[in-house]
Amino acid sequence: MIAANGTVATMDLQGKLLIAMLGMSDPRFDRSVIVLCAHSENGAMGPIINKPSRELRLSALAEHLGIPDVPKGRDIRVHIGGPVESGRGFVLHSDDWSEGQATMAIPGGLGMTATVDILEALATGTGPREALLALGYAGWGPGQLESEIRRNDWLIADPGADVIFAAEDGKKWSRALKAMGVDPVTLS
Repeated sequence: MIAANGTVATMDLQGKLLIAMLGMSDPRFDRSVIVLCAHSENGAMGPIINKPSRELRLSALAEHLGIPDVPKGRDIRVHIGGPVESGRGFVLHSDDWSEGQATMAIPGGLGMTATVDILEALATGTGPREALLALGYAGWGPGQLESEIRRNDWLIADPGADVIFAAEDGKKWSRALKAMGVDPVTLS
């Protein structure tokens, strides 16, 4: 990934996990795990998947959007997906649900949808098998992510549903590292 001359070789990171290294200079990304939904020469974007909102759940968003009551068992937690478009909702989900062109297909059996239709489907139980709801996302301009990778701000890993959709958000960072064979205790 990093060439001998220190440049980041051309790579497509779409569908990969970004795992923040200790000492991340931006506290918003401390111990963050991000699923890269898009990555090209124009930049990159994806939601943080392990920073849940303390008080916000699907039922509150549904009420705000006029969606009928969300049954208790379907009232999923909302995550703080990142600082870009933080008032807009994004649903990262399994690929068993699609809203045509409104759903971005992501390698590894994932999709991302940002329409009210998926919130209604989640509320009624007709949505995807697995889903993570986030407000906002992390975004990088052209070359910015590659520069951060060269600085060793991020590790890159293959995704796993056990990390992405795991119930315990507080363990996703260490679980993602362990899946790579890295013991979080040995990082410095």
